[in-house]
Amino acid sequence: MRSIAVINQKGGVGKTTTTVNLGAALARLGFKVLLLDMDPQANLTVHVDKRPDLESNTMTSLLVEDTPLADLVQPTSQENLSVIPSDASLAGVEQVLANRIGRETILREAIDVFAKTAHCDFMIFDCPPSLGVLSANALVAADHVVIPMQAEYLSLQGMAKLMEVIQLVQKRLNPALKVAMVLPCMVDARTNLSIEVLREIEAHFGNLLAKARIRNNVKLAEAPSFGRTIFEHAPGSNGARDYDSFAKELLHMLGVKVIAAPAQSKKTAAAKAGALSPMPGEAEG
Repeated sequence: MRSIAVINQKGGVGKTTTTVNLGAALARLGFKVLLLDMDPQANLTVHVDKRPDLESNTMTSLLVEDTPLADLVQPTSQENLSVIPSDASLAGVEQVLANRIGRETILREAIDVFAKTAHCDFMIFDCPPSLGVLSANALVAADHVVIPMQAEYLSLQGMAKLMEVIQLVQKRLNPALKVAMVLPCMVDARTNLSIEVLREIEAHFGNLLAKARIRNNVKLAEAPSFGRTIFEHAPGSNGARDYDSFAKELLHMLGVKVIAAPAQSKKTAAAKAGALSPMPGEAEG
């Protein structure tokens, strides 16, 4: 199982969009994916058609009440894609855990227990736009970090602080943590500004800059209002193509082979190539 924290302390750069649609792209390729909404704003929860105000078992239950992670998992409308929702009560977790010893490792310990009985190929954490205890839990539990960045100069501000935090977590709490990729989002390749900013990002991050580009796409902006991923809402859109490309690039970087061709539906998959390949450790059925 691999765990990925999608993080940037700047808001509005595409963290939730990336978490949902990266997860959906991996799920379409046959991997079992679990999304964890670590943000009290609960945008990811809404994006996959859940109601934060009606959820009783959320990330707060895990972090504050030590509810087993397996008890919080909910299915989404997309095959192979599950979610642990968030709600507004998550905003109070920082204060509740202020004096708790080992508060930064709660999520990692819960995942260790979960992994003994449940099968999951990828966990992806949607982090809040802050570097407090919620983001710390995600970074301590993660193997890799994906940093979405908007193609604007202001997006470069604060990156030094984020990298300092990541390095501090690596030094003290999670030596295995690695930055996987910096993902340019909301890119308009027709403008000189986007081109110049991408050059700046590449100068700062070198090979960490993803080759994939998430272009400005109205369908990506529409999808959350329908409670659907981009692959469900507009599978032929640039947004769907871009996240499919990024998912495959990330898999290549991680050294993971694609285990199934993307399928529009079970019927389509069966007609084209037979049943999906079984997950590692699963029997064919």
